[in-house]
Amino acid sequence: MSSAAAAMTGAGKVVCVTGASGYIASWIVKLLLARGYTVRATVRDTADPKKTLHLSALDGAKDRLHFFKAELLDPAVKGTLNVLGSCTKASIKKVVVTSSVAAVAYNGKPRTPEVIVDETWFSDPQICEKNKQWYVVSKTLAEEAAWKFSRDNGLEIVMINPAMVIGPLLQPTLNTSAEAILKLINGSWSTYPNFSFGWVNVKDVALAHILAYEVPSANGRYCMVERVVHYSEVVNIIRKMYPTIPLADKCADDKPFVPTYQVSKEKIRSLGIELIPLETSIRETIESLKEKGFVSFDSSNL
Repeated sequence: MSSAAAAMTGAGKVVCVTGASGYIASWIVKLLLARGYTVRATVRDTADPKKTLHLSALDGAKDRLHFFKAELLDPAVKGTLNVLGSCTKASIKKVVVTSSVAAVAYNGKPRTPEVIVDETWFSDPQICEKNKQWYVVSKTLAEEAAWKFSRDNGLEIVMINPAMVIGPLLQPTLNTSAEAILKLINGSWSTYPNFSFGWVNVKDVALAHILAYEVPSANGRYCMVERVVHYSEVVNIIRKMYPTIPLADKCADDKPFVPTYQVSKEKIRSLGIELIPLETSIRETIESLKEKGFVSFDSSNL
């Protein structure tokens, strides 16, 4: 789609983005404004410049971005149900929900290099509780509650399930996934964790939310993982790009590396998205962290 055509997509249409100052949501707002939408953005404090300034500076914001104060005290199950409940009262027909691959891949099944995780997988809260994986538990229960609400109330929802989201930051504050890259490059970590994670670019995740809303056939869940890699591979990628950055050169423990696995791209490709390569996402994250002043180094000769 040409940029001119994309700009007309949302002309005259109004959408609401909740938690709009966050990392993914800020990019959703940016792309919606670029497509001509009028955006109602909820933030916790409309008077806090850290929540609003970076959004007010976006192209189209002056005329088509409106802020509303909305305190989301419990972002997990209660928060999700509160938002969906408001949607039914407002007779909204379709809601795109940001979930996580955390609600997909943790069910006790083996995850090894030949295994392909897809949208039919659901994490098991009981297994995750036993393993004290509380973030996974909260994401899983929130998604379960959303699907039940959808069935009970006839509300159409589409679920986006990204892995660790990295790429350029719009907001002035540091988010959790970008911080994972920052800790590798700023000397915080003398060793890297023995973890394997899926990674995906924030621009792809934001676009997926919009296409899930715009495309009539969009349905169910969409896993978003460009690649699952061990932290050691992330370090190797950074080392090749930025050879002068001192990086951790050993794992935090002597155990075998946690294995990687695959996540199906078939469903997300059906929306017309080809995921940005991990190497590009890592470079964009590091350059953005530098630009925002979170880290300082000379990359001019790299």
